[in-house]
Amino acid sequence: MLRRFFDYYRPYKGLFILDFTCAILAALLELVFPLALNRVIDDLLPSGKWDTILYACLGLLGVYVISAVMHFVVTYWGHKLGINIESDMRKKLFDRIQKLSFGFFDNNKTGHLVSRMTNDLMDIGEIAHHGPEDMFIAVMTLMGTFGIMLSINWQLAVLTFIIIPLIVYLSLYFSRKMSRAFDSLFANIADYNAQVENNVSGIRVVQAFSNEKHEMKRFAVQNENFRLNKLLTYRIMAWNSSISFILMKLISLFVIVVGAWYVMEDRMTYGQFIAFVMLSNMFLQPIRQINSFIESFPKGIAGFKRYLELLETEPDIADAPDAVAVSKVKGDIAFKGVSFGYEDRPDVLKGIDLSVRAGETIALVGPSGAGKTTLCSLLPRFYEVTGGAITIDGIDIRKMTLESLRSHIGIVQQDVFLFDGTIRDNIAYGRLGASEEELWEAARRAQLEELIASQPSGMDTIIGERGVKLSGGQKQRLSIARMFLKNPSILILDEATSALDTETEAAIQLALSELSTGRTTLIIAHRLATIKNADRIVVIADQGVAEQGKHEELLSVGGAYSRLHRA
Repeated sequence: MLRRFFDYYRPYKGLFILDFTCAILAALLELVFPLALNRVIDDLLPSGKWDTILYACLGLLGVYVISAVMHFVVTYWGHKLGINIESDMRKKLFDRIQKLSFGFFDNNKTGHLVSRMTNDLMDIGEIAHHGPEDMFIAVMTLMGTFGIMLSINWQLAVLTFIIIPLIVYLSLYFSRKMSRAFDSLFANIADYNAQVENNVSGIRVVQAFSNEKHEMKRFAVQNENFRLNKLLTYRIMAWNSSISFILMKLISLFVIVVGAWYVMEDRMTYGQFIAFVMLSNMFLQPIRQINSFIESFPKGIAGFKRYLELLETEPDIADAPDAVAVSKVKGDIAFKGVSFGYEDRPDVLKGIDLSVRAGETIALVGPSGAGKTTLCSLLPRFYEVTGGAITIDGIDIRKMTLESLRSHIGIVQQDVFLFDGTIRDNIAYGRLGASEEELWEAARRAQLEELIASQPSGMDTIIGERGVKLSGGQKQRLSIARMFLKNPSILILDEATSALDTETEAAIQLALSELSTGRTTLIIAHRLATIKNADRIVVIADQGVAEQGKHEELLSVGGAYSRLHRA
């Protein structure tokens, strides 16, 4: 896992080397001051050479200026390295999510996915910058400081070092506990985000049912779980921090007591004693850094584990190795013995056999739950058939690339999804890069021109999240305009007018009739009055295709369609 983590540094080798070099030089320059102070106290002060002391201080000032420049590079460019890695990970994760199939989104909450792309990756970005750099510099500083302390008084240096293994052991012990706590915390954050996202998305339903108090209670429970989980994490950190603090202060006191005794015994000079005390404090600084890293490492690595888990999720549906891009289709569709079931549940569709000629309008009717929408979802491969095959123009859809297959299929649904943006943005989504004239032509054909003209901002009118500022009919017209622009050979109308009033439905039906002209069209409808003029009506029941034919023919047979019509 760590090897995979370090792979993300490869594109930024130069930045990493610059940051690392400056951090090492800044750490080494910190060692100059205790040594300089030792010389001033033991050599320069007794000699009374004021000008030499002054020049030495000016030299130290120069060292500090260089050190300040190094610190600037480490702070800015080092964080730039972390941010670049975080951005690369976020892009990679977003690209992966775009390729995942509907089945994945059926089983995962939106809030969980958002949490993984925000909170988790921010922690990874911090560890990417501070992790390797802080650890390496801490070890280097520890070794450098210890080396100088040995040269001043090796006995005192060795006695000081004895306590280090205990501090390291305690840090590793608490690191394991924190790793488990952060795993739990991240899962809690994801649940928290999911609940907030769910509540905000459904706020109209919440208020319509006067269930604000119920939602507040649910949130209070989730919020309390989050609070307790976070408190547990910080309790472990507090124990780690407190025990490390007292051990470090014991080292400082030990150095002062033993060092003072050595001075009184003439085994150390005053300058060496002061330099040793300063070096012992510097000796503790890398230990604090290692401790801090051990606290932050579990958090970053827990986020990286969750990141990899999502990144390694393979799409259920992908292009076959021998898939071909089909540039044009006529629209002949054949369902050959098609069966399908959602995961471990019983099959929704069993042995469906159905042929649709290019340009034909087919209406699919039947009771709720019979599998009409599922059948149409199999055509663009939103889900994969579990048995049989579907062909377009005689080519198995699994042998077509997903992009080319879906480019030839247009879907207008009852529940229209519009993006937060302008009318122009949402129409243009049908074919990115379309000209202004093509956008207006699509709007006119969808009977949307009057609405756009009535808005002060015209095409640039903001429609709100999910088109909240538009009526049901206006949203539907916008989705139809999008489809005119896409201009697909095959059209699926999934109960596209069932939620509209009679007058609006009649207007939308006109737009849909024009949209259907010359295309292979599959219409799913419960309101049978809207499909009387279909070329063929297919009744889907539990046993598959129950019957098919024209409106009048099916009524005269007195079968399943006739019963639906009477109802």
